[in-house]
Amino acid sequence: MPAPGGPMTGRALPERGAWRGPRAGPLPPPPPPPPPPPPQPPPPPQRPPAVPVVGPAMGLCLPCMGGAVKDVVETPDPEIKRRQLAEAAEKRQMEASSRGIKNAYSVEQKKKKQEEIEKRIAASGSGGEGGLRWQVG
Repeated sequence: MPAPGGPMTGRALPERGAWRGPRAGPLPPPPPPPPPPPPQPPPPPQRPPAVPVVGPAMGLCLPCMGGAVKDVVETPDPEIKRRQLAEAAEKRQMEASSRGIKNAYSVEQKKKKQEEIEKRIAASGSGGEGGLRWQVG
């Protein structure tokens, strides 16, 4: 029991469920439902497709299903295939070697010149002597 003159003096507690939040008044009525859409006319009758969905239309890409035999690509013999693969590999190597080089021709010329210089040195030199001598003493 609270002490006389305490915070609850003179006020009665509301009954359970009596509090209903802030006083705002009655709620407005809900808006009327939207009118129903007008009825749609029935769709026109559909004609059957000109080409049947199942049957020859599905297998036109294969000769066994009724397609044209002349349209089928035959695999080349192994020798032709090997030659084509070798050409493709050479082309890829050429593209990879020239990637990032602005002037591939000048780079090729420099390589040839360097090889010529190395050949001259190898031909003119007499083994391991390069004209330098080691003297001990």
